[in-house]
Amino acid sequence: MMLQFLTQEFEHEVTSTRKLLEAIPEKDLRYKPSEISWTMGELAQHIATIYYWYVGTFTQDVYDMATDRLERGDTNDIKATLALFESNVEKARAALTSLTEEKLQDNWTMKVGDRVVLGPMPRGVVARGFLFNHIYHHRGEMIVYLRATGNKVPGMYGPTYEDSRGGR
Repeated sequence: MMLQFLTQEFEHEVTSTRKLLEAIPEKDLRYKPSEISWTMGELAQHIATIYYWYVGTFTQDVYDMATDRLERGDTNDIKATLALFESNVEKARAALTSLTEEKLQDNWTMKVGDRVVLGPMPRGVVARGFLFNHIYHHRGEMIVYLRATGNKVPGMYGPTYEDSRGGR
């Protein structure tokens, strides 16, 4: 039952993430709200990259980020980031369909080389906490970036504040 809910949420939220990434204008990709923040382009690429991590989470018991060789492209090219997103969503979807309820209960670990950075913990907990919530967190940041640069935020869960105020 959990797998069915995760799959439905995944599909719904992919649509929301796509709307958000499509709302990012090329002209603002270098915007950076503070010295320690990512640029808008870097943040967008990170959001697109998280979908790639579904593969390692759902198909491996131990995922070593040090061996990961994902080609990401230029952070100042929103079309490249959107293409990365679409490619990673397809990989994530395929990995998600390979899961079973039993595999969601198996322990999973993330490493960077010899260092364990997450886990071991049940794969279903990782799906919610590390993958889904991670994307939601960074989408929230992107909404702040878009508003700070005067751009329109797309409605993902209904009308946005701007929509409800008649565009003012």
